Amino acid sequence: MITDKQSQRTNDVPLPARRNTAQRKAIIELLQSTKSHPTAASLHERLRGDYPEISLGTVYRNLSVLVEEGRAIALPTAGGVERFDADTGEHYHVECERCGRVDDLPVPRGAKKDAIPDGRAARSTGYRITGHRLFYFGICPDCLAQERKKNNS
Repeated sequence: MITDKQSQRTNDVPLPARRNTAQRKAIIELLQSTKSHPTAASLHERLRGDYPEISLGTVYRNLSVLVEEGRAIALPTAGGVERFDADTGEHYHVECERCGRVDDLPVPRGAKKDAIPDGRAARSTGYRITGHRLFYFGICPDCLAQERKKNNS
């Protein structure tokens, strides 16, 4: 779960002024239009139809800007591939151990959101806690269906 609401900076240093390029606008719009938590490479592939000259490096740089500005979240996954999410609100993620799919897992209303509250973590470690992430791992419905189909054959 992202609790630092990455849209809020942890210090008072203003972000440098940046042009909101057509490519950056296309990247954030594509990211906002999906719940699939795409990789930079998959975003690049989808953008090439409208922006044939866009490089993978441009996609990575723009994603870094969007994360820094708090308009997206970078999700390091167990498979080592970074995925991105435009939903910066509080929620968990679940990752399939087989195919790497990542899905949102909403925090139920009234549920205890923190296994270790940020204040307790700070007192225990001496750190100034700026947020935390929580990932669940398992096997997604598609992989489970493939497994059942294979076992029934």
